[in-house]
Amino acid sequence: MQKRRLFGSAGFRKKPAANLKSDYYIIGLGNPGSQYEHTRHNAGFDVVSILAGRHKISTRMHMYKARLGRGIIEGKKVLLAMPQTYMNNSGESLREMAHALGIGADKLIVIYDDIDLKEGVVRIKAKGSAGTHNGMKSVIYHLQTDEFVRVRVGIGKPQGEITDHVLGEYADKQAAFEALKMAADAVEAIIGQGVYEAQNRFN
Repeated sequence: MQKRRLFGSAGFRKKPAANLKSDYYIIGLGNPGSQYEHTRHNAGFDVVSILAGRHKISTRMHMYKARLGRGIIEGKKVLLAMPQTYMNNSGESLREMAHALGIGADKLIVIYDDIDLKEGVVRIKAKGSAGTHNGMKSVIYHLQTDEFVRVRVGIGKPQGEITDHVLGEYADKQAAFEALKMAADAVEAIIGQGVYEAQNRFN
């Protein structure tokens, strides 16, 4: 069996795949690297980090081209993941993970930024297209399904170049942080109450 290459820090740990099987797989989309930290396009990473902090989940494992953390949220076993493939290739990581762990689409929750929502707005979507988001296009392409739950964090439409907007920092950092915390609340509600109850609350 070919040994998987470790990405990033030598401090990352590996665990047998059997130990990673979970009730829910929570995937935050973003770009690796300090230059992208807390930019609009990294909303998914930031929400996963908030969840990890709240529930004391270490995300120091590195497998399937992603940073991973295993823990409990709302009484359910969860695997937190932040793909390290860069945004436009996020689906490569999810495909490896889904294949190795036998993940069904009904167990996935994907979190990402959305320019089609006003900054600060959070919406839960049970399934559907990727819209204009390249990371989501990659996820749907590699998983060959769009039948999974997603939590969308609004970052607003750009006034100028879209790349500058999504890779830029929030204009109102405090308001953005409140929205990211709300998105983490939404993930907890999906796990604890189900997607339709969560939609009624957050949409």
